[in-house]
Amino acid sequence: MKRLTTLLLLAFLAINSYAQDEYTLVKEGDTAPDFSITMEDGSVKKLSDLKGKVVWINFFATWCPPCRKELPHLEKEVYLKLKQNENFEVLVIGREHDWATVNKFKADNNYSLPFYPDPERDIFSKYAKQNIPRNFVIDKNGKIAVASIGFKEDEFNKIIEKVSELLK
Repeated sequence: MKRLTTLLLLAFLAINSYAQDEYTLVKEGDTAPDFSITMEDGSVKKLSDLKGKVVWINFFATWCPPCRKELPHLEKEVYLKLKQNENFEVLVIGREHDWATVNKFKADNNYSLPFYPDPERDIFSKYAKQNIPRNFVIDKNGKIAVASIGFKEDEFNKIIEKVSELLK
């Protein structure tokens, strides 16, 4: 009986790992897919324009409980500490949200993080098919150094450590 339980657990873990992998379109070491964000004033920000910087991309949704748990950490432990570093940028992208929604969410939660909309999943669909929150850290050469799904505080702290290494 113990063997059967162990085998079932291993099978579940293997299937669960596969399921998460099939929803991720890019992996660590890949060149980060380029994208453009149309700013509220009509100007355009492109990921490729940030080459030479370490870029932390966070995909979230306002209704997502793990996202709401993660964002205060991203604000306090990353953005507020590194926003003055000219070699670092954070892009918090609201999957299926427009400017009005991300601006209201930002104001309601007193965030200073830079939020951007992705109303049609145009940006998200270059990186993944499903599951948020997601974090991607892009190194100075445009390669994905970190790709993570979900929020666990210990894993989040490892991402922060990786960013520190990349900024040295």
